[in-house]
Amino acid sequence: MGNIDLLARRNAAIPRALTHATSVYAHHARNAEIWDVEGNRYIDFAGGIAVLNTGHCHPKVIAAATEQMNRFTHTCVQVLAYEPYIELAERLNSLAPFDGPARTIFFTTGAEAVENSIKIARAATGRSGVIAFAGGFHGRTIMTSALTGKTLPYKRGFGPFPAEIYHLPFPIEHHGTTVAESLKALEFLFRADIEPSRVAAIIIEPVQGEGGFYEAPQELLVALRRICDRHGILLIADEVQSGFARTGKMFGIEHSGVEPDLVTVAKSLAGGFPLSGVIGREAVMQAAEPGGLGGTYAGNPIACAAALAVLDVITEENLLSRAVIIGDRIKDRLNALAHRNDTLPIGAIRGLGAMIGFEIFAGRGGTEPDAEATKRVTARAVEQGLVLLSCGVFSNVIRVLVPLTVEDDILEEGLKKLERALIV
Repeated sequence: MGNIDLLARRNAAIPRALTHATSVYAHHARNAEIWDVEGNRYIDFAGGIAVLNTGHCHPKVIAAATEQMNRFTHTCVQVLAYEPYIELAERLNSLAPFDGPARTIFFTTGAEAVENSIKIARAATGRSGVIAFAGGFHGRTIMTSALTGKTLPYKRGFGPFPAEIYHLPFPIEHHGTTVAESLKALEFLFRADIEPSRVAAIIIEPVQGEGGFYEAPQELLVALRRICDRHGILLIADEVQSGFARTGKMFGIEHSGVEPDLVTVAKSLAGGFPLSGVIGREAVMQAAEPGGLGGTYAGNPIACAAALAVLDVITEENLLSRAVIIGDRIKDRLNALAHRNDTLPIGAIRGLGAMIGFEIFAGRGGTEPDAEATKRVTARAVEQGLVLLSCGVFSNVIRVLVPLTVEDDILEEGLKKLERALIV
């Protein structure tokens, strides 16, 4: 059955709220390559939205998952516990991007991790307010939709949302917002809407994902840490998209030198298996009452086994340094394309490690977003055999999330396809 046939079946069986970036239906995949049900081959620059830092079906990850699958698939850790959950928590505690003892608890999705980080912060502080940033994406549950700083398509028609969620502008200078203005907005918020003593947490992505791959400036993170310390507020780093070697560090916030109190993780943690978690300072993590956190599928044993293999692969294949090499190569190619006259106007090329974003503008030398041209580029890319995603509050950012295990020749082939998609 081909792509068109499956699309027709999809349209008859699945609600329109679930959208698809392409009309391609996958059949099998290996590392950074995917084949659809018609046998067409694609190079994957999306990585399942940052889930496949170790590539599709990494042999070590598949072997670990298969071994666990042959033992048992589920007991519910709250009924019969198992060693892979404990071992993975121990490994992540040792990797936590802050000093002092850490504890880790597992869930299933990124939204679950974020929502539980808020529960933990509220239990630890006895406060209710939470501050997030415009453009941030934290999930699609009611709580995480409230935290997400983008109305369409994540909020329209789904309110009302939980109370005491506040947003600050995220500093993007070429969009007209500086760090000073973001911090001034925080001062205004403390004066006008909620006093600091009622704020449980400030949550921020070290690199915004859906919002446009904008790095949180070090100046901002340092200031937030200082403000949190002054007022007893917890700082949450949402590393769901930026974690596990994508930025050239295990966690994106490590580039800043700022230490968070809680870290949310998911996506590439388990190499394609559903797993998420919260890593936090021990005193903070111990605040919730027994039974207050958990979930039936939370910390699935197969996913935990896969995640242990992912951590091994990151170390054994030097994926931290590999991310930097890949990112530099992509940015060099994009900078060369930006100076050509036969391509769409691109600019604001950026990225830590291999978490790369760039923007498509309406005119050369300008900064007016061109969402329609961006949409055409992703469509052309698929026609060329390249899976490519857009993002951003103005829908004009192209993001590159190629697996860090990609072979050099496959990366080069993908960059050539990207180049062809950008030609006017």
